[in-house]
Amino acid sequence: MLRVVVITAAALVGAAAFAFADEQSDLDKDCVGGTYEMVDCINAKTAIWDKRLNAAYSQALKDAEPQQRGLLREAQRAWIKFRDAQCDYIGAEQGSIARIDYAECLRSMTEKRTRELGGSEGK
Repeated sequence: MLRVVVITAAALVGAAAFAFADEQSDLDKDCVGGTYEMVDCINAKTAIWDKRLNAAYSQALKDAEPQQRGLLREAQRAWIKFRDAQCDYIGAEQGSIARIDYAECLRSMTEKRTRELGGSEGK
């Protein structure tokens, strides 16, 4: 029974490492092409960073002192509002470049927040 548990755990760790490596290669790709291709590529990177952000936030909540948890929740909600407002402002420019700028704003701010929260994948 112990052997089955160890083998299963090893397989899960291996699968997670493979998935992370695949995500990392997606993050390392250059977003090139037309506006639609570039926005889709940036949005895919944002989705990866958003997943990492959620994990970093969950870990930060677990690691926080009890009196800090409510403040962290409040800070995260405020950060989301700020990010959305800032990127809306940037995306309100004229021309198709505004869509690229908007997508890149979301990506870069999400990556930065992940790193601020100490996301291990983001370091």
